[in-house]
Amino acid sequence: MAKVAFLGLGVMGYPMAGHLAKAGHSVTVYNRTTAKAEKWAEEFGGAFAATPAEAAKGAEFVMTCVGNDDDLRQVCAGENGAFAGMDAGAILVDHTTVSAAVTSELYAIAKEKGLSFIDAPISGGQAGAENGVLSVMCGGDEDAYAKAEPVIDAYSKICRRLGDSGAGQMTKMVNQICIAGLVQGLAEGLNFAGKAGLDIEAVVEVISQGAAGSWQMANRHQTMAKDEYDFGFAVDWMRKDLDICLRTGEELGASLPGTALIDQYYKDVQAMGGGRWDTSSLMARLRKLG
Repeated sequence: MAKVAFLGLGVMGYPMAGHLAKAGHSVTVYNRTTAKAEKWAEEFGGAFAATPAEAAKGAEFVMTCVGNDDDLRQVCAGENGAFAGMDAGAILVDHTTVSAAVTSELYAIAKEKGLSFIDAPISGGQAGAENGVLSVMCGGDEDAYAKAEPVIDAYSKICRRLGDSGAGQMTKMVNQICIAGLVQGLAEGLNFAGKAGLDIEAVVEVISQGAAGSWQMANRHQTMAKDEYDFGFAVDWMRKDLDICLRTGEELGASLPGTALIDQYYKDVQAMGGGRWDTSSLMARLRKLG
């Protein structure tokens, strides 16, 4: 078992750190809101620290799961950041969805300090984190990944190295591009079925067994039909991710016309007051249009 630090106890990080503790690892957590770190320590029997550097001291692995590029820079390389507390040879595994640029920046800083940095964004949502069945897409050095994979296994269904540093974040962009298209297609289909007076549950039972089937269809059609969105991956976070996708697409010369359009649809959802709604709330936008 390993000595692990986990930095960031949001809806994903809190249960992920819990799975590490349940697996027998020695876990110290850090969260900007200390009360949440205290609650986690009480629930799972681990420890908590006042700064990322303190949490990372003596840890073999440091996991981060924060909000955005700036949050990650601060928690890793800022004053009292994790890098300041990590010993040479330690490995930082970042589960935040961020730009490939900040990943490259932090990978280089880590190298200079004798540390390893793995970009390891996740997919599977809050339910995947709580049930320990996340998909983890990684980029980084092979030897560091090989050491980290057994630890990541505590909360993953699949964990795969896709290439050198940045490959994990690029793969997460592919994931978000695909999800955006799937959710919009599902919303349009269900809205159409409702307008046609069809039994939505019966329709989904049939088409989900064919080429139209998807995770989104299996897990979101019932709540979409009921106009329920107060759960899951927030629209605000999806727009943050899609912005990364669109900016990177421009840099690569990769056309993303559908993604750009759906990003604007999510902007409409935000204007409806749905910034914290689940991404399946594209259905609410269609219903508003009539």
